Amino acid sequence: MKRFGIAGNAVLGVSVPELRALAKKAGRSHELALELWETEIHEARIVAALVDEPEKVTAEQMDRWAGEFDSWDICDACCGNLFDKTKFAHAKALEWSGADSEFVKRAGFSMMAELAVHDKSAKDAKFVRFFPSIRKGSTDERNFVRKAVNWALRQIGKRNALLNKRAIAVAGEIWKLDSKSARWVAADALRELKSPRVTKRLHSA
Repeated sequence: MKRFGIAGNAVLGVSVPELRALAKKAGRSHELALELWETEIHEARIVAALVDEPEKVTAEQMDRWAGEFDSWDICDACCGNLFDKTKFAHAKALEWSGADSEFVKRAGFSMMAELAVHDKSAKDAKFVRFFPSIRKGSTDERNFVRKAVNWALRQIGKRNALLNKRAIAVAGEIWKLDSKSARWVAADALRELKSPRVTKRLHSA
């Protein structure tokens, strides 16, 4: 876990497949999720994201949990298994992407990436709204932030042909910024967004 940059105050070392099996056995429960989160145990918090009920999650809960993120995997587990399924997801993605805290800011871009994959009914305009935040966030030199910025740009750009074209244009703008981080974000995103595999899939859809 240390090798992958996973840290935390109380880490037990339980694998994600085991945590998913425990969550499946426990079933959905908002009350259980809140109790698990309060333990402050790393793995218990991941299970909390897996068992919580999105329709019962409040904006206040999302802000509180995000403010207590201390590792990228808890951040991504909450965004990809729970928060992106709430009615606050798009608003929080924009709000958090402007935060100072490393993991709250990562959560904003992680949410954008997850929404691009999971929110099948969302209109393109909702994702176009994310591009200014992605441009701004690309200059953040913190590794966990810039990787999430890159992830968001790539996932949005793989959603459909129109967003692919827009994401490539945004990546071109990011490349011109006077920032080593921004150039990495742009170059890595363009490599995938312009790849024959992605191009073929989007234009044959």
